[in-house]
Amino acid sequence: MTSLPKNVLVSGATAGIGLVTARELARQGNHVTLLSRSAEKCARAVEEIKQATGNQTVEYIAADLSIRDEIHRAAYEYKKRHTRLDVLVNNAGAVFMSRQLSKDGLEMNFALNHLNYFLLTHLLLDVIKSSAPARIVNVSSDAHRGTKINFDDIQFEKNYSGYPVYRQSKLFNLLFTYELARRLQGTGVTVNALHPGVVATDIGKNNGFLLRLIFKLMSTMAKSVEDGAATSIYLASAQEVEQITGGYFVDLKQVQSDPASYDLAAAEKLWNLSLEMIS
Repeated sequence: MTSLPKNVLVSGATAGIGLVTARELARQGNHVTLLSRSAEKCARAVEEIKQATGNQTVEYIAADLSIRDEIHRAAYEYKKRHTRLDVLVNNAGAVFMSRQLSKDGLEMNFALNHLNYFLLTHLLLDVIKSSAPARIVNVSSDAHRGTKINFDDIQFEKNYSGYPVYRQSKLFNLLFTYELARRLQGTGVTVNALHPGVVATDIGKNNGFLLRLIFKLMSTMAKSVEDGAATSIYLASAQEVEQITGGYFVDLKQVQSDPASYDLAAAEKLWNLSLEMIS
């Protein structure tokens, strides 16, 4: 990437690593759009970033990314404002320990952690490709390791258990990343995924008291959000990864993800299933 200001969109950008990612990319002089559910939190985050960086070209779009119509509205709004998108950072996500359904009737880990990435990217892909060289960065997790996909019950209507469902959604992030990278070969658009590490964020706050307590205790041993955001920022902006695509990164280094993430048949099956769900 050149040193010229870029148009950047960061989802889940009002707290945690998403906020730090948006702030530091704004500090580089880029035009940054925050995408998150709460308009109030978005407005507060925009002002915080402007004050911290001196960059006034920071804005937001408020949308609930677990809902398909909201994702469509967000993508439409972005394209109404901008003709370029140089960097898309898919960061929004959560852990749902009890089985919950989105307004579209989809299991929430699947809806927010996977289908959100898939649909938002799909809707913005035309403007991303026309902005090439461009980058797509997907926040995944090492939690994907050792998990398997049950395509016969992909939304866990039977035998629901929150953390395994979350882990599966993180495997979906990698299958999506690698398949999209294959499909975008030769377009000038790179697609990479990352594990931010165990980070002191409020990702588990939507669950019950005991689980919130567990997440809080885990956070005392976790990375800072600044350290957790470092790899997202690196993949979004560093010149040394400008030509790398279809990679998985941990602590600024490319590593191998779980063997299941390289299953071509599973990637194509997930892709086709996801297409059906967004049509």
